[in-house]
Amino acid sequence: MSPIAIGIVVFACAFGGALVGIKLQARLPEHHLSDESKGAVTVAIGLIATMTALVLGLVTASAKSHFDAMDTAVKHSVADVLSLDRLLARYGPETTTIRKGLMRLVENRIDMIWPRDQSRHPQFDPLGAGREAELFVAQIRALLPRTDEQRWLRSRALDLGESLLVSRWTVGAALGTSIPTAFLSLLLFWLTITFASFGLFAPPNPTVVSALFMCALSVAGAVFLILELDQPFDGLIRVSPEPLKYALSHLNQ
Repeated sequence: MSPIAIGIVVFACAFGGALVGIKLQARLPEHHLSDESKGAVTVAIGLIATMTALVLGLVTASAKSHFDAMDTAVKHSVADVLSLDRLLARYGPETTTIRKGLMRLVENRIDMIWPRDQSRHPQFDPLGAGREAELFVAQIRALLPRTDEQRWLRSRALDLGESLLVSRWTVGAALGTSIPTAFLSLLLFWLTITFASFGLFAPPNPTVVSALFMCALSVAGAVFLILELDQPFDGLIRVSPEPLKYALSHLNQ
């Protein structure tokens, strides 16, 4: 399921739990709603609510850290691409074909990870994309330097080329979600019973219902944000392709 669909399910279960709690309030015997009962339920639900808040906070921080790491990796690869292009340019005119290959490599990478059709999901195959990159590095390795400067430029270009080969696995590992379904199911259960307890002891008036509605919407938004950040190259919130497009516009100059 998409993050939007999961967010809607979370909202429906949380707010639905609150409405069920309000309905139960009118049907339960009076002694079930006594101060003693309310105190016991409040303590129990307080424990669950605390665990839920801690888990949401930790997962949000982890997802944000993962997103920032992928954004940094993209910007780092841009610096490597531009540096590699300038090293090849300094090597001499015999690298013209290799530089054009680097440009095609960047174009293909952008099209695979950030497709022009927004309805398409990223289709990045590290092995398939890596073969083209490996051939590119092999072309650099096949150069025959004649001077010490060319030897240094070729050596440095090979290092950057290998760095770009490594980056494909970083991108490939970031596609898809790393949050298990079991975790989401358990979180959904915690939220449902927590909101049901809120509705069970809350006065059934429009103000309370509106407050519970906004709280459920906020929690669903938090889950949606976590899932979006966990997929940095897909969805509404994703790593920007602009750094790579900038690099593409400055290649072969």
